[in-house]
Amino acid sequence: MTDNRKKTKQTADTPAALPAALPRLLLEWYDHAARVLPWRKDHDPYHIWVSEIMLQQTGVEFVINYYVRFLEAFPTVKALASADEQEVLKLWEGLGYYTRAKNLKKAAEIIIRVYGGYFPETYKDILKLPGIGPYTAGAIASICFEQPVPAVDGNVERVISRIAGLYTAEKNILKKQVTVMLSDIYPDKRRGDLTQSLMELGALVCVPNGAAKCGNCPVSEHCMALKTDAVSLLPVRQNKPVKKRIKITVFLLVCGENLAIRHRNKGGLLSGLWELPNVEGHLTENTALETAAYWGTRPSAVGGFIRRKHVFTHIIWDILCYTVQCAEQPPGFTWTDRRSLADLYPIPTAFRKLL
Repeated sequence: MTDNRKKTKQTADTPAALPAALPRLLLEWYDHAARVLPWRKDHDPYHIWVSEIMLQQTGVEFVINYYVRFLEAFPTVKALASADEQEVLKLWEGLGYYTRAKNLKKAAEIIIRVYGGYFPETYKDILKLPGIGPYTAGAIASICFEQPVPAVDGNVERVISRIAGLYTAEKNILKKQVTVMLSDIYPDKRRGDLTQSLMELGALVCVPNGAAKCGNCPVSEHCMALKTDAVSLLPVRQNKPVKKRIKITVFLLVCGENLAIRHRNKGGLLSGLWELPNVEGHLTENTALETAAYWGTRPSAVGGFIRRKHVFTHIIWDILCYTVQCAEQPPGFTWTDRRSLADLYPIPTAFRKLL
């Protein structure tokens, strides 16, 4: 046991070197294979920052329209810093992981207050901003400021694991290995392009789950996984924790043309957003009517129910939704028509799809 731990630590601290030809091959491939994406039109750190935050846990094609709309509304760091948080969250509606949007605004305020409106240029200072971790800091530092700092995400880990034949199972150790290995090969020029070429290779060619397009790979001759028929085995998969399932009952409280919504509490899941009234657990139709009556809505009828499932990162909501016709609009809720609901209030997808 002790010997294995020592071997793992030694491997993490002194990983094998990557082929010296890797940067040249990747850059030559990137020059003709790179996708045309709106955030690649320039190296403005504000643009790269917004795109990288949006792309966390979210696919490129889904992000493009959000990115364009976001920059139209907030074309500069100053515009974002001075915006109302609810306006920012409304533009983020449907992207999920709303803490990302809140941290964007917080970081924009810091950039205005601390850095005079100029984006910090060093990896160390970029890393201090809310919502920015080592990957995003590395992406901004290399793409915008040509610093030799790798941006290591799941795509890049997969690419380097296969090229170098890394069988490391521990996620944190693997990230450290890959970061060290890449740091040693960053060229004097085009460092940002090298960062993006690695991302692009992982997104388009060196894809997961045994679907890699090795015949299209510019570095296949240097790939240890291909040589040893281990492409589908790398990186080593870790068992994902079982998501906790939570039952909730959601209410579509309808009074005339209006629906009831309420502001979620600060802190916790979906904090600060708007929601349809809900309680934990699955209620019967009679209990749902009693609950609506307790809220002061004077309910008259339940118009049927909907069952939905919504998956978050760590939990799954098992949703039972009742439509309840009401005679009163008690002040405990905000009552709004559907158009205002669509235009003004950021509603998470978990609730929006029930509408």
